[in-house]
Amino acid sequence: MTQGFLNVLKPPGMTSHDIVSAVRRMYGLKRVGHTGTLDPSAAGVLPVGLGFATRLIEYLDKDDKAYRAEITFGWASDTGDDTGNEICRKAYTMPSEEEIVKVLNSFEGDIEQLPPMYSAIKINGKKLYELARAGKEIERTPRPVRINKITLIERRDDAIVIDVDCSKGTYIRTLCIDIGEKLGIPTVLSFLLRTRAGKFTLDSAKTLEELAELKENALLQMDQVLSDIPSVQLTTTDGIAFENGRTVIISKCHVDRVRVYIGDRFVGIARVSEHGTRLVPEKVFHLSADGE
Repeated sequence: MTQGFLNVLKPPGMTSHDIVSAVRRMYGLKRVGHTGTLDPSAAGVLPVGLGFATRLIEYLDKDDKAYRAEITFGWASDTGDDTGNEICRKAYTMPSEEEIVKVLNSFEGDIEQLPPMYSAIKINGKKLYELARAGKEIERTPRPVRINKITLIERRDDAIVIDVDCSKGTYIRTLCIDIGEKLGIPTVLSFLLRTRAGKFTLDSAKTLEELAELKENALLQMDQVLSDIPSVQLTTTDGIAFENGRTVIISKCHVDRVRVYIGDRFVGIARVSEHGTRLVPEKVFHLSADGE
């Protein structure tokens, strides 16, 4: 069975679901899923899991992300980006580089963001963007996110380009709007490229055309992308018990979760409990030595 992760370079104009559909056809699989949705107009890194790897997506969803974004000054839209309808326009004087950097730095650290109406968050079973398209405005609750670093890459007459390293769940469109508000100028997000999603980076991402040529050679092993989670090796006897869903007693372990191996064979993810002396199966994979 084909399984593992792909580092897909999503082009603008395709939805994340479009990418999943294309990968399903390309690899002849039904079990395909992605982590970290990208807007249709955005491009960049989109991790995609195939086969059993889809069961590990939840661990990747927590990873930090990095983006390159262009912010255009002087007007605002109902969607927060340049694909929406213009809602205001204002003459302005372009701030100095020092002013811009000072405002960018003010967003670093733990902040709260109000999710935009044009987002996939569900409220009472309805996605916000569906309500927004119906002309409805819903009260939303600010959400905590973390901006690790914002760097000014370029300053132009009507726009700036920034790099953002941030936590999961950060809305770059909202960040761009908030930056404009602090500068006193309406803004829109006019370009967005995700350059990193956890361990998946832009320099190793593959286009759909490249994937069609590489096929299985493009796959990353399931445990390869989880290397931040410590590993433990079990004896054959304990390993069989683990594979059958039973708790295994181990020496003292000081982490919450581990990758579990029998020899070199990856068999799953375990939660560490009972004061660090027991492994409780969380995800179990019955894989042969060659991954089948």
